[in-house]
Amino acid sequence: MHPSSRSTETRVDDPDRGSAALEFIVVGLLLLVPIVYLIVSLGVIQGQSLGVEAGARHIARAVSQAADAGSARGVAAQVLDSVVEEYDIDPASIHFTMECVPAGARCPEAGTTLVVTLRTRVALPLVPPVLGLDRLASIPVEASSAQKVSRFWDER
Repeated sequence: MHPSSRSTETRVDDPDRGSAALEFIVVGLLLLVPIVYLIVSLGVIQGQSLGVEAGARHIARAVSQAADAGSARGVAAQVLDSVVEEYDIDPASIHFTMECVPAGARCPEAGTTLVVTLRTRVALPLVPPVLGLDRLASIPVEASSAQKVSRFWDER
């Protein structure tokens, strides 16, 4: 018998032959899918975080520079609507509060520090709205911004 023919027989009869590629594909998919989901989820959360932070900052700045208290509320609503649209935030899930420091001061008022806080919940992607899972699988996001209102601000 020729030595090369014997080595060919052992390779054909080897039960582990060809399974490395299959193992690589299965293990690769099992590791790749969660990593891709994690990256997508973190991207969604980061985008919403940036939106909430930008909204709080822009609302505080716009209200503190408004002409008077009457127009300040309208400006705040316009800025909030544009931020919700720009960052694709669910309008029903966003909570907006505006406070002035020192406590007890009318808000906004000349000479106070205006603190704007925006809160929302970011739903994780691909979570079905069955049995309230979408509410359970959501991440709370909050941002605050403070802006000093000029002491020469008009209080009409």
